[in-house]
Amino acid sequence: MYATLLFVVIISIFPIIWVIISSFKTNAEILNNPFSLPTSINFNAYIEVFEQYDMMLYTWNSFIISTIASLIALLCFAMGAYVIAKYNFKGKNLFYALFTLTLLVPGHTKAQPIFSLIMNLDLYDKKSGLILVYISAGMAISMFILRNTFLSIPKELNEAAEIDGASFLRIFFTINLPLAKPGLATAGILMFLNNWNEYFYAMLLTSSNSNRTLPLALGFFNESFSYDYTKMFAALTIAIVPGILIYSFAQEQVQQSVAATGIKG
Repeated sequence: MYATLLFVVIISIFPIIWVIISSFKTNAEILNNPFSLPTSINFNAYIEVFEQYDMMLYTWNSFIISTIASLIALLCFAMGAYVIAKYNFKGKNLFYALFTLTLLVPGHTKAQPIFSLIMNLDLYDKKSGLILVYISAGMAISMFILRNTFLSIPKELNEAAEIDGASFLRIFFTINLPLAKPGLATAGILMFLNNWNEYFYAMLLTSSNSNRTLPLALGFFNESFSYDYTKMFAALTIAIVPGILIYSFAQEQVQQSVAATGIKG
């Protein structure tokens, strides 16, 4: 059992570790022995990638688009999930089912209507257009996670607050939202990472270099770098590391959310 788990872990993390280690090697070292350790730590590839290929611009674009989309989606969908979890109204289950069923729809099948909508709104090749698309893309998974999170919060807390005369917004923001931190962290991380790694709609809805995101830039880098493997691995490391760091800092919150979702789901 443990041997199998250890094998799966090694298989999963080995490519990431290999890419990171290779980014500090020279091309000669990579070609001579791809799996050897670097003879010395070499940051030249990172310096050249940032100086020659606008890596800072692409990284900033991905960060700002992913962050804004995730924060707006969290606030909007947290309210929706809270209402579905705590209040009874006609058609509630159907409403929730329609939200979650969108998880079964392949994202690429919505490309034509999304492209037409963005063009009609005059948001093509604008960061706001990608933000709008990414907000809608995070709806289903965030509603699912946050609904189960709010279900795990005792309803007696809301009832006591209502007796004291607290308003809907006060109950939501001062009682339920702080207690839902694990679910918010999980939904936020998943949406951020999905946005950070998204390639298809970034390619479809942008055309200028100034609005290009990091995953899209990596596709162009493959052509530019050709056989310059060190720079390629450095660019990949820059794209990988933020997700690892974010999850590492919020790991405890994510585990709590998964446990609560499993109990209440």
